[in-house]
Amino acid sequence: MSVQADYYELLGVERNADGATLKSAYRKLAMQYHPDRNPGCQDSEAKFKAINQAYDCLKDDQKRAAYDRFGHAAFENGGPGGGNGFGGGAGFSDLGDIFESIFGAAGFGGAAAGGRGRQQRRGADLRYDMEISLEDAFAGRTEEITIDVSARCDDCDGSGATPGTGSRTCSTCHGHGQVRAQQGFFVVERTCPSCHGAGQVIEEPCRSCRGEGRVDKRKTLSVNIPAGVDEGTRIRLAGEGEAGARGAPAGDLYIFLHMKRHKVFERDGTTLFCRAPVSFTTAALGGEIEVPGLDRQTVKIKIPAGIQSGKQLRHRGAGMPALNGRGGRGDMVVQIDVETPTRLTPKQKELLQAFRETETGEECPQSTGFFSKLKEMWDDLG
Repeated sequence: MSVQADYYELLGVERNADGATLKSAYRKLAMQYHPDRNPGCQDSEAKFKAINQAYDCLKDDQKRAAYDRFGHAAFENGGPGGGNGFGGGAGFSDLGDIFESIFGAAGFGGAAAGGRGRQQRRGADLRYDMEISLEDAFAGRTEEITIDVSARCDDCDGSGATPGTGSRTCSTCHGHGQVRAQQGFFVVERTCPSCHGAGQVIEEPCRSCRGEGRVDKRKTLSVNIPAGVDEGTRIRLAGEGEAGARGAPAGDLYIFLHMKRHKVFERDGTTLFCRAPVSFTTAALGGEIEVPGLDRQTVKIKIPAGIQSGKQLRHRGAGMPALNGRGGRGDMVVQIDVETPTRLTPKQKELLQAFRETETGEECPQSTGFFSKLKEMWDDLG
């Protein structure tokens, strides 16, 4: 098949066809004649190359105008509309669309593979793990941290070029930041090895950053920890991550919070839990205990008479604050542990002995019930 065939006839469109019509016709034919669908067929291979060449010309307004006026002669011997130095064939993003239709996006690297033009690569995000106390989580605070990070070079202001000098368009990719190479029937696009995707080549690299536009620095940052944070809370410091190369945007710094173990309290969301020992006389007669809160205010807990070990008493509004102040404060839950005295004076022993002599069994119904059940069990066995 002659490569001099009329481009419009090759694509099967009218000479006044718009861009959408051209693309639709091209995609349909490219899928039909793609070598992977016609293995070993030389006619299909030639047809595939011809329609790529036709579409490459007609999709470009300047090339199309030259072709409409001069025909194929426009591209011979360096004539009007000749090559642009960036490789022939259909645009890579258009081939990417065809390959995606045939193989699926995952098989050809997805949409990211089809990007064209110069791209600024954002700097990397960083992570910092910070341990704070429960008191800090309750009240909030401002903490200063020191990190080692790649930051914008002050000498060249991140450009990578020595002050007073500039950069020029990369001669390898002509400013596109990417180059193409044909591998068999495929056109593969990759980052330009000369400019590393920047599209520009620095004439005289900055001595401080060696042309990178960034240098290693130690920075001290202030981190605002709001009240109500919990284990795993993440705080984002925008633009405080790694600086991008040659003036590209910096990444972010993420602070991950971890709670130190508290001596008294355990936490579940906005609820604070603690255990409080009380004397057996207070448990028997009732009374009141005082528990110091995280806000340094004393929380008074009333003990009802006859309370048992393990009983939990709830005090509303004495727990942790909700993050960002939404929902107020949670509760404090105090678990009562009745403590048996181990150091008694003779007088106390005498009083306890006198009390025991007056016991009828009705004072401690749980004990009486337990032993009654044991007796019934042995009676049944007998």
